[in-house]
Amino acid sequence: MSPGKLIRTVRFHELGGPEVLTIDSLASPSLQATDVRIAVKAVGLNRADAMFRRGHYIEKADFPSRIGYEASGIVIEVGEKVNHLRIGEEVCIVPQMGLSQNGCYAEEIVVPSEYVAPKPAGLTFAEGAAAWMQYLTAYGALVEIANVQKGDSVLITAASSSVGLAAIQIVNSLGGIPIATTLTGAKKAAVLKAGAAHVIATQEEPLLDSLRSILGANNLKVAFDAVGGPQIAEIAEAMSPEGTIIVHGALSPEITPFPLKIALRKSLTVRGYVFTEVIKDIERFRRAKQFIHSGLSEGTLKPVIDRSFKFEEIVAAHHYLESNQQIGKIVVELD
Repeated sequence: MSPGKLIRTVRFHELGGPEVLTIDSLASPSLQATDVRIAVKAVGLNRADAMFRRGHYIEKADFPSRIGYEASGIVIEVGEKVNHLRIGEEVCIVPQMGLSQNGCYAEEIVVPSEYVAPKPAGLTFAEGAAAWMQYLTAYGALVEIANVQKGDSVLITAASSSVGLAAIQIVNSLGGIPIATTLTGAKKAAVLKAGAAHVIATQEEPLLDSLRSILGANNLKVAFDAVGGPQIAEIAEAMSPEGTIIVHGALSPEITPFPLKIALRKSLTVRGYVFTEVIKDIERFRRAKQFIHSGLSEGTLKPVIDRSFKFEEIVAAHHYLESNQQIGKIVVELD
């Protein structure tokens, strides 16, 4: 690191739309004994980033705030206690909490070594920046909580998102049956191509009737829901006895009712979930990193990139993120 070097870093100084994002020049941070310094090559955008920027996320911004959960790049310096990573190694950043301080939208970042993973050789930097948030989120729900087994039917809502596509891939890798939803038929073919066994366009097809037509009554073992809202009652009605509904998002602006009578009648588990459950638990985190790295290396998990932007186009990239046009991940690449 050059003394006094300034690093272009995306921050925001107030809550709002994409226009609040600015590229500021900040002094390169110091390196602690267990840290790694990384020259960033690509950054992955997540819906959580937009929610954080608008003040709607579980984390709240501390101004001026950094932003961004994941990136990929090259190690350029390691702390004195870091033995498992080397200078020149290509790596991915595993999401950590503390977005205001630890955001990844920057030319150079310093990261605790436990949140740095080797980038599988078969992945581009863009793919490396598009992997960990989506697979970590889906892994914790589908493997650690739901314990999806071969033959289990799994409903995946908002399936054209990066997390939705990751969930489809993970369910397929476990031998389950991924049943996806998207709003309209416009994305149906792409979601089927991505590996869904069935796709329901919820603005055009009745959700409960469609699920019953696909599965028959009481044959939905797991639901991985990013939407919430009134449709939770329809999902509950389609569930198997003792089934599990995992709600990991709140895309619906409407109130999400608890389907009490259905849950009682079917002995359902309905629970909220966020990926930090995994990273806060040492053993779960270890298992997650092993599962994801193996899947990426073997090709059973393959990030889907929708579109790439330049670093200077960060505002445009966030406008596109909020347009809901994408199928898969949006990335920002640095020279």
